[in-house]
Parts: sequence; C-alpha cells; structure tokens
Amino acid sequence: MVTMKKMEPPLYQFVAEDGVGHTVWKIGETCRVDLLEQAFAQIDRIYIADGHHRAASAVKVGLKRREEHPDYTGKEEFNFFLSVLFPDDQLMIMDYNRVVKDLNGYTTEEFLEKISEKFLVEKSDCAYKPDEKGMVGMYVDGSWYKLTANPNICSQDPVEGLDVSILQREVLAPILGIEDPKTDKRIDFVGGIRGLGELERRAGEDMKLAFSMYPTSIQELFAVADASLLMPPKSTWFEPKLRSGLFIHCLDENLFSHGAAGVQRETKEAAKCD
Repeated sequence: MVTMKKMEPPLYQFVAEDGVGHTVWKIGETCRVDLLEQAFAQIDRIYIADGHHRAASAVKVGLKRREEHPDYTGKEEFNFFLSVLFPDDQLMIMDYNRVVKDLNGYTTEEFLEKISEKFLVEKSDCAYKPDEKGMVGMYVDGSWYKLTANPNICSQDPVEGLDVSILQREVLAPILGIEDPKTDKRIDFVGGIRGLGELERRAGEDMKLAFSMYPTSIQELFAVADASLLMPPKSTWFEPKLRSGLFIHCLDENLFSHGAAGVQRETKEAAKCD
C-alpha cells in the first residue's frame, strides 16, 4: 500500500452545487510517480464499474487514429483516455430505480393480480426501500407494496440473478410490455441518491408506477465481469462521482489552438464511435 503525505496546498478545492466537495492535488515528483507506477503494476485486474460505453468509444477513436497515422509510436494522446480508480471498499453502489408511464392497459387490481403470480405482494404502511436481495418496492395509486420474488423465478446466473434482471424478465417485459428498457419511452430511471420521495413525485405526475430496487452489490458486479458478461442497463448508481468536466483529455495536442470548434469536432468524433 502506497501512502503519500500531501505536503503542498491543493491545486483546486471547491464545493459543487450538489454539495459534494472536490479537492485536487498534482503529483509531479518523479520518485512519487515511480511509486505509484509500482503500486499499480501489482494490481492484477481493474473493473470498469461505470462508463464502459465511453471507454469503448475512446478505444474506437484510438484505433481509428492509428489507422490514419500508421507511423504512430504509441505515445500519442489518442492512445490514452481519462479514468478514475476507486478501491472497492471505498465505492458505494446505490439503487437505480424505475418509473413507468402506465399499466399497459391493466387496471390496478388486474396488475396486482398479475404481479402476485411471480411475487408475494404485501401492502406497506410507509414508503418501502428493499433491505435485502430478492425484494422490490412498488408504488402505485398512492400506495406502497413490498414484493418478494418467488424462489422459482430467481437464478444463480450472474446476470439473470440480479434483481433488476428479475424485474425486467418477470414484470417489465411480460406484463408491462417493456421489451427494451434502453429505448422504450414508457420507462425512466431514477438514481437512488434522489430518494423514495422522487419516486412518489414522478408516479404522481408524469408516470403511473414506480419500483424501488435493492442495490446491486460490488460482489455481484465482479461476478458478472469475471464471467465475461455485461451488466443490464441502468443496474448500478455509483457514488462518489467526479464533477463532469473537471478534467479534460485532448486527443490532439494542438486541440486548444483550434478553440471551441476543435473541441466540438473531437466531441463529435467520439460520439460517432459510441
């Protein structure tokens, strides 16, 4: 374990609008950089917990640039992209909840009956946040319900056994008709950091139904990655998060000489590869 005492004042230190503080130090001494390189060399694996689409886009841009510059050395800026690493014991996964526009033609009573074929449905006297795996909170028509998955719909598969997968497979697709949550306009996603009150608000305004999920665990994420599989969409909400735009990596060393137009061009190039 490498421990470095912060001797110099930070380059940047501020509290953002969301109340989260950010402090930035620069590590410039060669001896300290060498220590960090040695420490990272001992890490046998790194998991992409968030931003895998952006990482894939950066790789595609890099490969495209290599084709355009066959004499590349590997040291050009397009061979690299920004990342931030967190120890798994200092990273929190929060619930990523769902809100749905309608009941797909069912009355509330009919919908509850359909749900009860797959879950034990119990009405809750207060807002319900699941406290263990296999349980889901549901809010509809001003009431909260506790849903407990029947054992026969659970799975030991790293992906199919995730709570978000069970909800998608057993409720969202067959009952509510939401086959692809990435493109269906009838579903939206609410980060757990916003609380259950936000679910109630959405279900009472522009939506009809809300589901509060039990957070995916770090161990579940590792199991999916170790099996060379992909997490379902919107299955994890990570904290802490760096402020967007706090750091920028230029693919072209001369980018800033082109001004805003150059930044826009690079952004479009990355977007096309996403």
